[in-house]
Amino acid sequence: MNYEIRQEDKFRFIESQGGEETLLLLHGLFGALSNFEGIIRHFSDRMNVVVPMLPIFEMPIRQLSVAGLAEHVAQLVAYKGYGKVHVLGNSLGGHIALLYAMAHPEQVKSIILTGSSGLFESAMGTSFPKRGDYDFIKRKTEATFYNPGVASKELVDEVYDIVNDRNKAIRIVATSKSAVRHNLGDNLHQIKAPTLLIWGREDNVTPAFVGEKFHELIEHSRLVFVEQCGHAPMMEHPNVFNEHLEKFLTEVNEAQFLPGK
Repeated sequence: MNYEIRQEDKFRFIESQGGEETLLLLHGLFGALSNFEGIIRHFSDRMNVVVPMLPIFEMPIRQLSVAGLAEHVAQLVAYKGYGKVHVLGNSLGGHIALLYAMAHPEQVKSIILTGSSGLFESAMGTSFPKRGDYDFIKRKTEATFYNPGVASKELVDEVYDIVNDRNKAIRIVATSKSAVRHNLGDNLHQIKAPTLLIWGREDNVTPAFVGEKFHELIEHSRLVFVEQCGHAPMMEHPNVFNEHLEKFLTEVNEAQFLPGK
């Protein structure tokens, strides 16, 4: 990918400027631009694909929470003057997308969740292993996927570097605890935007039943399972993911979306 991370005011983000419709991509706790490479490549020429760098490691620690990150997204959308956005979130990014959609329903045209937190998640827990335990981090990163080969050395190294940075590790734990505390089960009825749920059938972090529960609680939702797939379908099966996403966006824009499974 050749997109440069832009710095404007307090915001860091990439922006493809490929069309009038904005597709906002929100990464997870250990997320990086590489997580969305398949989506960016597929949609950047026809949509304005925007990926904010969520300030998990920069935000004042007392403000750091899923709600604080959702407010950061809201401020970016307002600062850039985007119209209604299609907001897509993976893992923690899905949680943030939902909070943003509930606080600013007038700004959201559709929602796409994949392996979203907000109801139940089982990741590394609320503490970290002994620093320097590379093999443990490698195993945990590989377990994110159905095919452990998707966990490249570069990806494992990124996670390892975060875990071994005391300040970053503290922030990861604080954000993770905030997500667990901020359960959305009683609030999802507020979501009225068309919602696509794309779930890995073998997701070990937010298992299949979590996708089914989101589908039950979000009235205007469609649930799609991707077989032989873990917590990040857009990375593990990018072509399948993009097919479902493109079909959904077309239906939403043509007012032909019908919820269902």
